[in-house]
Amino acid sequence: RGPHGPLPMALISANFRVVGTVQGVFFRKYTKIEADRLGLHGWVKNMPDGSVTGTVQGPEEQVKTFCAWLKRGSPKSVVKNVTVTDRTSIASFTFPDFSVNREK
Repeated sequence: RGPHGPLPMALISANFRVVGTVQGVFFRKYTKIEADRLGLHGWVKNMPDGSVTGTVQGPEEQVKTFCAWLKRGSPKSVVKNVTVTDRTSIASFTFPDFSVNREK
């Protein structure tokens, strides 16, 4: 606690890329469900090379939990590799919620 009440929550932003059988197996849908469950913001989308990519923002512990979930993925996915890059501290969310981007 700070002198004026609870300290503001430290937020981080990170980019992620998931490789494997992650398209056509509801991976983006389950990713959004997990992000919403954790109160995270950002986006996820399919890439032309068959991977899934996105950005996640939120408190560090929730982002860590989310990134661990990415390694498991949706029930029918087969995750081969997860890369998390550009982890940075942010002052506030830059996305209003967590969304599925349907554009490739």
